[in-house]
Amino acid sequence: MKSITLIALAASVVTSFAQDAPDNPYLSLQFEMKQAIARGNTWLAKQQKAEGYWDDPELPAFTALALTAAVRDPSLDLKKPFPENIDKGFKWLLEQQKEDGGIYNRGLSVYNTATSVTALTSAARDVYEPAIVRARKHLIGEQWDIGKPKETDHQNDGGIGYGSHNDRADMSNTYLALEAIALSDQVIEDGKFGDQPKLDWDAALTFISRCQNLEETNDREWASNDPKNKGGFIYGPNQTKAGEEKLPDGRTALRSYGSISYAGLLSLIYAKLEPSDPRVVAVKEWLGKNYTLDENPGIGQEGLYYYYQAMSKALSAAGIDKLPLEGGGSADWRKDLAGKLLASQREDGRWVNDNGRWMESNPVLVTAYTVMALEQIYHSIPGKP
Repeated sequence: MKSITLIALAASVVTSFAQDAPDNPYLSLQFEMKQAIARGNTWLAKQQKAEGYWDDPELPAFTALALTAAVRDPSLDLKKPFPENIDKGFKWLLEQQKEDGGIYNRGLSVYNTATSVTALTSAARDVYEPAIVRARKHLIGEQWDIGKPKETDHQNDGGIGYGSHNDRADMSNTYLALEAIALSDQVIEDGKFGDQPKLDWDAALTFISRCQNLEETNDREWASNDPKNKGGFIYGPNQTKAGEEKLPDGRTALRSYGSISYAGLLSLIYAKLEPSDPRVVAVKEWLGKNYTLDENPGIGQEGLYYYYQAMSKALSAAGIDKLPLEGGGSADWRKDLAGKLLASQREDGRWVNDNGRWMESNPVLVTAYTVMALEQIYHSIPGKP
């Protein structure tokens, strides 16, 4: 299997660079990130249970995230055998795969399976390919299509939720599933596993568009082009975590917010939209207007480290070196984000959010998120032309 970075799909992102180039403006930062990544992974390795999993055996996603952080460490040579603890972690993860192909235990099959596919694909080991093929088939089978077949007549159609079509589709699970499917395309592209099911990308794009505040491409009545929200994303059709507000025309706006807007940008990229597409242009503009590292825009400290990870993935996938800001100017997001994460690492190598929403009081989860974000920045640093 080919060795990949987190956003292998984005060919425009340069992931190799001359470390000894005298004009490399990231040289010092690169060294600091490498050290912080190593410390974070060392702390994570100490948290692994004797059976091979991390934190909670009912949620394989914790193990998958820790393994992804481990195998993307720039100090690890993927061409050599894995250290024993990493092998043990992958062995445990594979043992959780069910007959339906999903990798889960206590429900949440999409979240757990998507993160597991990303980890297994990142490991770049041929031996994991059969499990990857079965798991991606499970994810594809979770895409909503109710009502008239092959028509997006229901607001959830094209999207993916937590699993088993329990109640709704949402942008978080959809983007994680799209990421896992896109990254694992390389496993099936040579045809050695025969004909494989394909995601309905057109339907997925319709769902993604229905989660964006952009009246031109969103057919839902709630979509708003008001200056505060235009271009940004919400959690799902008619669902936001950032509250509502009344507009001058009497309508109710569902507020856009940061982490899901970066997830939206990533999803548009996975759907292979051009940078000139109005949906891509609009979300970039919203992200530039709301650029900050002090909070998850729209919801404060909630989901802050999920936000940091989504930011690192989306901006590198989009090939953005400097993010244009409102009113002119631009942000060197790599330096800004890396600096923020380096400054918040604890002495023992971990990270944690004081706000516990969405399990971010759990240092295993947050440390994995942060190590992955730093690795994404590290591998996306552009080289000398």
